[in-house]
Amino acid sequence: MSMYKKQRQAYIGLILVTIIIGLSFIFVKIGLRYSGAMDLLAHRFTAAAISLIPLGLFGFIKLPRFSFKKAKSLLLLSLFYPLLFFALQTFGLLHSSASEAGIVFSTTPIITLIAASFFLKEKTTLLQKIGIVMSIAGILYIIYYTGGVSGSTTLMGVSLLLLSVFALVVYYVLGKVTSANFSAMEITVWMTILAFIVFNGFSIIIHIQNHTLNQFFKPLLNMEFVWAVLYLGVLSSMLTAFLTNYALTQIPASQIAVFNNISPLVSIAGGILILNETLFIYHIIGGLLVLAGVVMTVFFKYKNRTQKM
Repeated sequence: MSMYKKQRQAYIGLILVTIIIGLSFIFVKIGLRYSGAMDLLAHRFTAAAISLIPLGLFGFIKLPRFSFKKAKSLLLLSLFYPLLFFALQTFGLLHSSASEAGIVFSTTPIITLIAASFFLKEKTTLLQKIGIVMSIAGILYIIYYTGGVSGSTTLMGVSLLLLSVFALVVYYVLGKVTSANFSAMEITVWMTILAFIVFNGFSIIIHIQNHTLNQFFKPLLNMEFVWAVLYLGVLSSMLTAFLTNYALTQIPASQIAVFNNISPLVSIAGGILILNETLFIYHIIGGLLVLAGVVMTVFFKYKNRTQKM
């Protein structure tokens, strides 16, 4: 298969990823109606792990052999994604709306560019710096008004969501290096199994300590929760991890981050249409600042790159 065809497949996969992630905020909110954040994470990655079984039985994937050399690098990568990313995102959504989550998530390209500038010594233009400032100003504007309107819990939620974005950016940087030594499916299988063990372990231990183990399985009696878990586990966890890991083998990490610009539009639309969330004027103003900053940063980056060619 030619390099061009592989890159085209990677781009198509990334478009699918951004749509799935955009809707995932909505399904997390639905799941949190029936269970706590840690239980939702546990059930989510149980569904993701179970989805690997038929793929293995039919020969689509092979379980990677365990070795301490592999475990060392993959454990570090998995710490940031999926462990920290999904944990911070889920707990953040306990105290914020899907629309706010989408807007915060749109800062990923900006933070990726800052990280690349700091760690990889990539230079930024004046217009890019202005774009970065605009996006940060948009997030601070939303945080200021959500704290004033909804109380400190919403401020906490937006802050946790922002931390989840930082975890994702670190994953992009580390993943680019790790993908050179492992296949996309191998990384995905390791990530899924590790998240399944960690989140289920924490959740069950907490329930045993509180003598509420029966509450761990109770949400599964509701079909709305089951459908949310299947979406989050199979599509938003396992499939998006594979597609992103594959893209990291074909496309620069900074370009992958750009595709996250689609997710906030999906999240905001879904939050309003499906969850009946209210979009306040400060969401619109802050969101426009964020998106305008992202467009400036990305457009002038690639414009300058094109002019040099």
